[in-house]
Amino acid sequence: MGSDDTPAPGAATRESATRARTRRAILDAAVSVLTADHSASLGDVAEAAGVGRTTVHRYFPERSDLLAAIGTDVRDRVAAASERARLADGPAPEAMERLCLEYFELGDRMLLLYDVPQFLAWSGIEEESAADLALLALVRRGQKDGTLDPEVDVSWLQDVMWALLYAAWMQARDQGTPKHTALSLCLRTLRKAVAP
Repeated sequence: MGSDDTPAPGAATRESATRARTRRAILDAAVSVLTADHSASLGDVAEAAGVGRTTVHRYFPERSDLLAAIGTDVRDRVAAASERARLADGPAPEAMERLCLEYFELGDRMLLLYDVPQFLAWSGIEEESAADLALLALVRRGQKDGTLDPEVDVSWLQDVMWALLYAAWMQARDQGTPKHTALSLCLRTLRKAVAP
């Protein structure tokens, strides 16, 4: 038998799970609070997360640490969305639409990256990710097999897709357009924009 100082079996795992849940609650609260007010304080985030300010500071000592964590979380979500879209499967236009469907769900987080000036200072904002490379490969595949417009630059079609997603997110957020309508408009315009 262990001494009184020995943690119970699984205690470290439970503590790790609790820390992960707390960190997730803080990040989710931060996205919600900062979306509503870009100048919100760490105290505002703590209140929304249902934790003390000292708890937030334990996980994210500075506002810049919290913003970097949000950026990293968004990149992870984009990577997971890209994988769920199965970009190597089926015709390129269909794969691109699946990707838009997945990315559309990240609207609040993506708009936060675009809207909060401090994110421009985050080093991860300009890095080319595996998701970016997978999308470029998809566009090249579609151009090669004639299902996507071969006359335009690959990065142009990538930018067009992101611009249409941004327009759909803004339409839903600022104009009150139902999300399914904004997404339908995005996909309809994308089909025309990438068609050969």
